[in-house]
Amino acid sequence: MSYQFDNKYPSDFEVKRDILEIGRRMYARNFVAANDGNISAKVSENTIWCTPTGVSKGYMTDDMLVLMDLDGNVLKGDLKPSSEIKMHLRVYKENPEVSAVVHAHPPAATSYAIAGLPLNHAIMTEAVMGIGEIPLAPYAMPGTEEVPNSIAPYVTTHNACLLANHGALTWGRDAMEAWFRMESVEHFALVSMYTNGLIGQANELTCDQVDRLIERRTNSGISTGGRPLCRNCGADGVPACVAGKCSSSCQASGAGHSCGGSSCGTSSCGSSEEDKKDAQMVAQIVQQILAKNGYCK
Repeated sequence: MSYQFDNKYPSDFEVKRDILEIGRRMYARNFVAANDGNISAKVSENTIWCTPTGVSKGYMTDDMLVLMDLDGNVLKGDLKPSSEIKMHLRVYKENPEVSAVVHAHPPAATSYAIAGLPLNHAIMTEAVMGIGEIPLAPYAMPGTEEVPNSIAPYVTTHNACLLANHGALTWGRDAMEAWFRMESVEHFALVSMYTNGLIGQANELTCDQVDRLIERRTNSGISTGGRPLCRNCGADGVPACVAGKCSSSCQASGAGHSCGGSSCGTSSCGSSEEDKKDAQMVAQIVQQILAKNGYCK
């Protein structure tokens, strides 16, 4: 077709094949229920194929998919695109490097979104290097311009975000990368739930360790992902221990956190009671969802 003007983008066949495969995986893994979720991918600088509204993502056929331009005009297809395509279009407009977007409701990650908690602590090396931190976009009414506006701040700096009381959104350089990032978000959420909520302890990586992982991430060609909170960082993500600003009070308190051989500031040591309550709340929500879906007996 005429809109495919170079080899930068995959063909219609390739994109439609990937969207259908992702839809099957999404449905099989209980990342969506009924007709939930949506997927899109570029075939040119200004053209995308996307999933239709009102269709289960596990049972789509290629003739159901919809061709659109980035202004929201339908170019081909008998079905209507989802009203949530607005957030996909916003991702593409905010970050031209993105070529695919996936939206789903994976149970653990959605539980964090419902609890109002981002996934932003450095507890897994793979998560730091791959997906990075996962911020929480504020609540927005589905299908309205509120949703695109809520995610816009994260599109050029991160690889994914949680949608408050809704689900998760990921993007990437191609359809499968966007999907794998959705898998990574859910895996990160599950591990966070198990360690913080069920086991009750998660040893965060130090800031030096995170620095080295981010350097490796950057060297691999991934410049986005933000910076997860590390062991000796304050809640704002700024290292609490810098020259001349470390005290011995943490060491005396027995918190056991260190920064390069020095004791760290009291504002960042240990887990607060509020953090523990948040983790317990997330664990309870996730356990209920897992039980409902047959994962727990």
